Amino acid sequence: MSSARTDIEAVEAANTALYDALEQGDLDSLAEHWLEDGISVVHPGWPVLNGRAEVMRSYALIMASTEYIQFFLTDVEVSVKGDTAMVTCTENILSGGPAEEDGSAGPLVGGLVVATNVFRRTEEGWKVWSHHGSPVLIDREEDEDDEEDGDGGGTAGPGGISELG
Repeated sequence: MSSARTDIEAVEAANTALYDALEQGDLDSLAEHWLEDGISVVHPGWPVLNGRAEVMRSYALIMASTEYIQFFLTDVEVSVKGDTAMVTCTENILSGGPAEEDGSAGPLVGGLVVATNVFRRTEEGWKVWSHHGSPVLIDREEDEDDEEDGDGGGTAGPGGISELG
């Protein structure tokens, strides 16, 4: 097996472990997947957050306000150049708030985010250097019109993502 293939597999595993920690709501595990310093994150709709304290605080806030979250990653692409790796993917997110009074699951919401995760090779393995997530805008009104027309046409791009602007 080539060294390049091994690096790609190791980065894929590090990326999967990052999302697993998020799904489990395990901040300590999540923190282990990040470099110690010089890190940054952009969550959809948030400003750039720099430094370990700000980044970990942001994830603590997200975990505290999210009862349930699950990521289905699609369109995953991994590129490795020396000691730096980049993963691009689409995060198909299913999340929910607190449970209902009767104990049943709270309302679930779906969303799409395109993400770029940049990793650096360390002695302990691949660690996240930066994460940037941007929401994917879908023109729901146009999708409904297409369904009514029965033509499935319109201006939807790859994966049903509408081309805006």
